[in-house]
Amino acid sequence: MNYSLYSHEAWVPIRTSTGYTLLRDPHHNKGLAFTEKERDAHYLRGLLPPSVSTQELQEKKLMHNLRQYDVPLHRYVAMMDLQERNERLFYKLLIDNVEELLPVVYTPTVGEACQKYGAIFRRPQGLFISLKEKGKILEVLKNWPEKSIQVIVVTDGERILGLGDLGCQGMGIPVGKLSLYTALGGVRPSACLPITIDVGTNNENLLNDEFYVGLRQKRATGQEYAELLDEFMLAVKQNYGEKILIQFEDFANHNAFELLEKYRKTHLVFNDDIQGTASVVLAGLISALKLVGGTLADHTFLFLGAGEAGTGIAELIALEISRKTNSPVEETRKKIWLVDSKGLVVSSRAESLQHFKKPWAHEHEPVKELLDAVKKPLILALSNPTSQSECTAEEAYTWSEGHAIFASGSPFGPVEYDGKVFVPGQANNAYIFPGFGLGLIMSGTIRVHDDMLLAASEALAAQVTEENYAKGLIYPPFSLTSGRYQLRLLLMSGFSSPSPKGSRQVCRELHVQPHLPQLPLSLARSLQLSLGRSWRWPSANSHLIMKIIGSTPIGLIPDSGSADMVHWTQSNSGLFSINSAWESWPSRVGGLESLLLIGVTWCGLTWDGRPWKAWVSSLETDRRIFQNSKCNEFLWS
Repeated sequence: MNYSLYSHEAWVPIRTSTGYTLLRDPHHNKGLAFTEKERDAHYLRGLLPPSVSTQELQEKKLMHNLRQYDVPLHRYVAMMDLQERNERLFYKLLIDNVEELLPVVYTPTVGEACQKYGAIFRRPQGLFISLKEKGKILEVLKNWPEKSIQVIVVTDGERILGLGDLGCQGMGIPVGKLSLYTALGGVRPSACLPITIDVGTNNENLLNDEFYVGLRQKRATGQEYAELLDEFMLAVKQNYGEKILIQFEDFANHNAFELLEKYRKTHLVFNDDIQGTASVVLAGLISALKLVGGTLADHTFLFLGAGEAGTGIAELIALEISRKTNSPVEETRKKIWLVDSKGLVVSSRAESLQHFKKPWAHEHEPVKELLDAVKKPLILALSNPTSQSECTAEEAYTWSEGHAIFASGSPFGPVEYDGKVFVPGQANNAYIFPGFGLGLIMSGTIRVHDDMLLAASEALAAQVTEENYAKGLIYPPFSLTSGRYQLRLLLMSGFSSPSPKGSRQVCRELHVQPHLPQLPLSLARSLQLSLGRSWRWPSANSHLIMKIIGSTPIGLIPDSGSADMVHWTQSNSGLFSINSAWESWPSRVGGLESLLLIGVTWCGLTWDGRPWKAWVSSLETDRRIFQNSKCNEFLWS
């Protein structure tokens, strides 16, 4: 039996041969939520307890169980187990409880999960491409079962969050990011592909760990590394086309800037650490202006850290100020100061600075007391996970005597200071990259430009309400579903000009809804149920007639691995019928369980006088969908 996971997704069928197989298929398993009719239709009788549950009850039970765990990593493992057995319920939980579960499936818990990935590894959730696959990466990509991929998140594991080189165990990051592409951006799971590029690791603890799952060698660098990445990028474009979005994630500074600069003119690439973080921080700054007053040009910005995130944020702020004031970006950069491991980045250090720090080397005047210079500081502690944060929320509110506006990369709980309760905000990239990615996919663009990032920041800042401001928040809650739709609409408007008609409706139609629809029956199974168990496929003298709209049909083939085909012949009346080869065909191919229509986009079909409608999508797989006009159910052939 073949059927699709989501109602709006491309018609890519997935075969299950038995009810037991269906229960072990995470894309289609519904557990106790299979209805009585589905249990009959899909041979599930006896394989499940007799109780039929609702998805809401399943969700209630799972949330109850998750809340029993005191250790965050145990919650993470439980969520990954759920994703591997019931994908739709996983996303139902995540979407309905995003504020509670986001820290579980992503930062900060995903950091610990990556550190212990070898010990908790159960089954692969993405592709692992190592130096062993050099010369055959295209072949490796074709091993992935889903073919209609729209977004790839890829890491080489060298700088996982603030935890350093975790090698192959960095796979938890692409998996976590792509789960948010679905939960927050609405991108269908089958269109997402997590990839880890394994070139070794310089982490001695991992190299000596018997549970480590990656290459046990020092990291490849230089030409060997570059050649592997070149082959990977070329293979991705060859296999998935020009419009595939490739998101670089947690590459070390020396590679992150180089890869983004190298491929941004030839591929649709996006570095979340450089561009995504910059966009979400700029959104927070724009939003915070309503609390601190003035314009961006009126303020001075100080960064603790001058790596890919810090310089990426700084550049986007400078571009926004330049755009608003019509000033050269070289001038607006002087409003921004960076501090690295050796101190303030200033002109006297220019010769020893890395190339990406040099634009920020200015002359400076000393400031003795921060609070003398800044009465209401905006403090963004962005490093992840929580253990790596530059300061805690409590420290920020205490040191600023309650004047600070605070947000962090990973969540902090409420803080009480001087009789007042402060609720810290979260400057999480998840505000940007899911909607940004969907905007890229919907618009059909093939390159990412800075104007898109600026548009994304302004779109996010516009979601902050007066109620949020009253609480000292500069970001909206993740649970603001209508805001997500609006964000994607604004993003798409910024990507394509003129804005597509019906953009909002398209957004809603594309958004994955993890409800539980009735699973469609196979054509043979449906007819068997409706006509009785004794029904068999048509004999040699059966008569098939098809009326075609919009294309010329090629023929029918059995969905049984045989390449045998019978062709249609056209009558004077314009109708098509099966040629004489049909008479011996069923016996020649060993019987039929289902048929595939080839080369048809839409048709009306009669089978021995029984009326059928068939709506056929144009797919490379040549799998086709039938619709029974009497029972009005989609039936996969």
